[in-house]
Amino acid sequence: MDQNENSEQFVQQLTENQTRLYGYVYSLLGDHNRTSDVVQETNLLLWQKIGEFHPKKPFLPWAFAFARFQVMAHLRDRKRDRLLLDAELAETLSGEAKRQAEKIDSVREALRPCLQRLTPTNRELVECRYFKAMSIADIAAAVDRTVGAIKVALLKSRRRLAECVQKRMAAEG
Repeated sequence: MDQNENSEQFVQQLTENQTRLYGYVYSLLGDHNRTSDVVQETNLLLWQKIGEFHPKKPFLPWAFAFARFQVMAHLRDRKRDRLLLDAELAETLSGEAKRQAEKIDSVREALRPCLQRLTPTNRELVECRYFKAMSIADIAAAVDRTVGAIKVALLKSRRRLAECVQKRMAAEG
């Protein structure tokens, strides 16, 4: 794999995982301003370490390791601020946040085939609501149905998806 292709895959992974990276850092710091600063520092550090990036290996654990070090450095540098977590507590929270992120990935993997089991109409409603963040009123207007009918259809679809995901995850683990 050439360096250009490796860089493209790195940028794609970094972009796709910004929300998770932000959530991970926020779970450790609990402050949006500080989190934004640490995520920017982490992104810069990840870019500097692009030579260590391997596209075939999971990106998030690798990125989380750098983020954790940046959080620790941030806590050390801001030690005078009594509102921040101490390093030991942040380390404990880091492990839990990492486990939760891995669980979310498992749920997402189980969800993909479950979405395909929905009827095309219900799958479209779910995609409009949750992937495109459309309001229920906008969806109702787009498909010429009542708001109540959309709410009922989404409720039934969520229940089917939840049951399917639970079954798939139980079968895996």
